[in-house]
Order: sequence, then structure tokens, then C-alpha cells
Amino acid sequence: MKRARFTEEQIIGVLREHEAGAKTADLARKHGVSEATLYNWKAKYGGMDVSEAKRLKALEEENVKLKKLLAEAMLDASALRELLFKKMVGPAAKREGVAHLRAAMGLSERRACGLVGADRTMIRYRSRRSPDIELREQIRDLANARKRFGYRRLFILLRQAGEPSGVNRIYRLYREEGLSVRKRRSRKRAVGTRGPIPIEAKANARWSLDFVHDQFASGRRFRVLNIVDDATRECLAAIPDTSISGRRVARELTALIGRRGKPGTIVSDNGTEFTSNAMLSWSEEHRIAWHFIAPGKPMQNGFCESFNGRMRDELLNETLFLGLDHAREKIAAWVDDYNHRRPHSALAYLTPAAYAASLPATCNRLRNPDQLRRSHVAHIAPHGVKLHGAPIAAG
Repeated sequence: MKRARFTEEQIIGVLREHEAGAKTADLARKHGVSEATLYNWKAKYGGMDVSEAKRLKALEEENVKLKKLLAEAMLDASALRELLFKKMVGPAAKREGVAHLRAAMGLSERRACGLVGADRTMIRYRSRRSPDIELREQIRDLANARKRFGYRRLFILLRQAGEPSGVNRIYRLYREEGLSVRKRRSRKRAVGTRGPIPIEAKANARWSLDFVHDQFASGRRFRVLNIVDDATRECLAAIPDTSISGRRVARELTALIGRRGKPGTIVSDNGTEFTSNAMLSWSEEHRIAWHFIAPGKPMQNGFCESFNGRMRDELLNETLFLGLDHAREKIAAWVDDYNHRRPHSALAYLTPAAYAASLPATCNRLRNPDQLRRSHVAHIAPHGVKLHGAPIAAG
């Protein structure tokens, strides 16, 4: 602010001389000011003493400060309205908000940081992390190939491929790439305690059968008969067709027994294909115990129901089937991938084929799934991922 040439005392002294009878022109010449300045002084300070003039000057200065504060408050309110629809959570969002205020409203860095609530050192910080371009591309490719896999299973696949990064780093890159698995709306589930279904820990101890339905691009419906080994979680067969009768189920089971051996027990629901005379005669002829679950209790056939859910989520909902041959080709490829390449969380992230190969072990290891888990997959399971128990040995 420019310093005034005359103080209030000097101005009032000049006005006193004018009141005493001095001419305006002579006073202006004497003090080196214009006559207009004398008239302005008289309009502002006429009739005042020195104390009143000082008080007027103080009021003017205070008024200037209040106007400045009001202008700053209005500017701050306008800046906050600019950030009204931006979430100021996290360093990246705050850096973006500060940059927007500086570019759009011309605020200084200090003032923008004060409005956003960010430290200036945080705003100036620049990450020194490597861009991880190759790893990001690898994660994107895997996520595009397996759309229903989350970061945990992607981490398992990357670790199996030799990637040394930890699960936290994979999760960070997964989120930065904007990847996520869309959650499907789940059904209401019964509330209550559930215990594990006891199964003898060996292959062919028990098989589960169930149907899953879908339709072709033309709208024609078809069904898939799924046969699952409850102990190893392997898919023994997935047979798609437009109709599957009880006789067809018997033929497929006979062929499967010829390749794999006889199961101890077979579990199914009460569908007409399984309760037909053809199936009853077949089970009696082959001397295989057949267990029918209670009506309306699908969780009694939980292993096959879980497999059906994985098949629908990862294959049926993601594929448009053009015909029966196309469905057979796609389903066979997916079953092969499920058995030999897809990590199974209930088997400590081993594949069903790898877990089945590890079952011919000592009896103690079969009865202690934790020891089997540690010996095979302690280096694979990601930190923070709950390892579900393997099938428990009966007896």
C-alpha cells in the first residue's frame, strides 16, 4: 500500500489554517497540493479533531481487511463447490483435487492444499515404483482369459508360472488396472451351523451326480450330466445332450467304471432319471450303494452342487453355444482345464488331478490334511487366503 504524504494531524492542521481565513490557492501553493485535494480533505475531515481522524482511519483499515476476508471466504466456497462431486479419499485423489483447483481457479499450492486437507509434501511426492508393464499385461491377459477368476486365483496362476511377486503387489496392480469380478446376486441361504460331510480320503470313495441346464443360441434347451468324485473333486464326466434318460445314465456310468473303477457309493437327488427302473436294476447288478438325498435338501449333494455353480459361473454364463457339437467341445475343454490347471481353494489351491495324485500316501497323511497341505502348497497359498480343509478320512 502506498504511504501517504500527510498524516491525519498534518491534514487537520492545514484545514485549521483554512478555517482561520487563509485562501485555498495560497494553502495549496504552500503545502504543494492541488486545490481539489484540499476540498477532498475538507469533505472527509472537516469538523474533526485529531483523535476522530485516527479513529476514522482505523475503521477504514478494518473495513479493508473485512472485505478481503469476505472475498477469500467466497473464493474458498467456490473452490469447494468445484470439488463437490470428487471423492477426496487417498493421496491420488487429493493430488488430482489440488491440480484441478490450481488449473481451474488459479489458487496457490498452499491454499489448494489447505482446502483439500492435504500436506504439501504429499502433493509434491512422485512415486519411484517401476511401471511393471509386463506384469500388468500378464495380469490383464489372465483376467481376460479367465473372467470369473479373482486376484487370489490369478496370483496362484502367476506363482505357478514363476512370478515371484507377493499377493499384496498382485492385488495392488489388479486394482490399479481396474479389474474386478462382477458379483452375481446370491440366493437367500438357510441360517444354521453346518458340518463337513465325512468322506473316506481316497479316489472312488463316493461319486455325486446331478444335472445342470442351459440353452443354445437358437433357444433350444439342453442339459449336462455331471459326475464328480467327492474326495478328489475331479469331474469324472460332463455329458451334454438334449435329453438324457435313465438308460443313458446307466450306460455312461458303466463306461466310466470301465475306465476308472467302481465307486463305493453314488449320491444323487430324486430325479426321475436316477429313480427309474433302469437305474435301480443297474445299481443292484453292479452292487453299488446308491444314496438319495432328502427332498428339498440340495446341500446333501453339496460337492456336485458346488461344481455345478462353478461350471455355470465360469462357462455356461460366459459362452454362447451354437449347437450340441459346439457345446460338447467347449464343455470338454473346460472340464480338462478344471481338472488339470484350475487351482481349487478347497484343496489348498492344488488342482484336482494334482491332489488325486498325492492321495496314495501313508495313512497318517490321509488322516491329517493339514500336513498334506503344508507339504504341497505352503509356498503357493496367498497370505490372507483361508485354506479349506480337504476331505476327512472316515473312521
